[in-house]
Amino acid sequence: MTSLLLILLVILVFNFMIFIHELGHFLAAKWRGMYVDRFQIWFGKPIFKVTYRGVQYGLGTVPLGGFVSIPDMAPMDAIEGETLQPYTRKPVSPLDKIIVAFAGPLFSFLLAFASALLVWKVGKIELPITSTEIGFVTPGSPAEKAGFLAGDNIVSIEGDTPQTFNGSFNAVTTMIALSEGEEVEFTVKRPGVEELIDLSCGYTIPETKWYERKAMRRVGIWPKQKVFIGSVMENSPAQDAGLQAEDQILKVNGKTVHSFGIIQAETKDANKPVAYTVVRKGEEFTANIQPEYPDQPVGFERKMIGVTFGADPGVELVLAHPTPIEQIKEASTVMWVSLTKVISKATSLDVQHFSGPIGIGKSMFDMLSIEDGWKHLIWFLVIFNINLAIFNLLPIPVLDGGHIVLAMVEWVTGKEPHFKFLQIIQTGVFAALFTLFIFIGIKDVGDLLRPKSNKAEVKFLPKPAPTDNLSQ
Repeated sequence: MTSLLLILLVILVFNFMIFIHELGHFLAAKWRGMYVDRFQIWFGKPIFKVTYRGVQYGLGTVPLGGFVSIPDMAPMDAIEGETLQPYTRKPVSPLDKIIVAFAGPLFSFLLAFASALLVWKVGKIELPITSTEIGFVTPGSPAEKAGFLAGDNIVSIEGDTPQTFNGSFNAVTTMIALSEGEEVEFTVKRPGVEELIDLSCGYTIPETKWYERKAMRRVGIWPKQKVFIGSVMENSPAQDAGLQAEDQILKVNGKTVHSFGIIQAETKDANKPVAYTVVRKGEEFTANIQPEYPDQPVGFERKMIGVTFGADPGVELVLAHPTPIEQIKEASTVMWVSLTKVISKATSLDVQHFSGPIGIGKSMFDMLSIEDGWKHLIWFLVIFNINLAIFNLLPIPVLDGGHIVLAMVEWVTGKEPHFKFLQIIQTGVFAALFTLFIFIGIKDVGDLLRPKSNKAEVKFLPKPAPTDNLSQ
């Protein structure tokens, strides 16, 4: 499938999820006898619209969600625009307002549940790797200073047990990134030592440009794994030496390779050839290669031989079939923990680490670009729609949760909040949220630009042909 078709598919799927959420509000409003003025995906002036049975359906110009204009609910003219026809708001019971506001998150939840049923049926792709053993400790890193050693098996982080090293919410790297306080507390099992060892470790946060997302906490440990070459760059020292994709690197300068980290450490500043012991189709050989700085980008921070690393070709992906309840519980936990970590002042996580429409679209595009990516996408629909439901239930004006809180206050007091007061609050909060979305959007774009400054865009140029210095 071409990139253009993938982009179109991503846009369709994303807007379908927004449509389902807004459809909940629309159907609930119709059921409760409220006047519906417009049903629009995205905000702003519509670039496409059609009117049917007194309701205008359209697509806006600002790709930030969507809305159903229900004048009886709350004063939203400053956000959604004035009603198409002159209309005087009529009294609506608090219960009806709660039903209409809750219907959007409910429909998002139902879409998540439907997606979870599909995941249960077709399977969820997972790596069958559950090791938490350390393969390499970066020299000079906080982990080395704290006393970590290659071979240590991580039993717990901050009292919680990791399930794997990378690639999931319960992974070692994720738990380090979300840790709290100035020190990360570990418990490890060390080979040859009977008692468990408690280690307290600092962390580093790599610097990023102003338009990029702030990096997450790292301590300098790498997982133990076999190291295979994924691809060899054109004109690189590795290509000149004859290395190929799926070659396994066994040793570097005589040191056994249990992680990518040791290869990078031995290569990045090397001023003489590095010895790589390689096995290819059962045959072992040694290649002495002089690492070089790539020609592009200019000023790259380390030397390399020009390979990317790939997955172990002998390890096959597995299909897990978690029940819908298990999936919804996992997705809800991810959202809840993320929110609490953002609120906490003890973590390095903040709102910039959430993704906006651009970041979400990029994630969906990446999923669809790989083999059987549609299975990843279905699982993503579970996570996204649970997150959408929970986010919209937050008690913030403009959001569905804010409408519910206001309706409950009205129910208890017997009085609807003053129209002008509501209008000011709704408009102010929307402006703040819109500013936040723009900020997050800048970070999304920064993530798209970041590969241009690292190894994804690294290039080695052809060497100039030797010149003949003999005079004619």
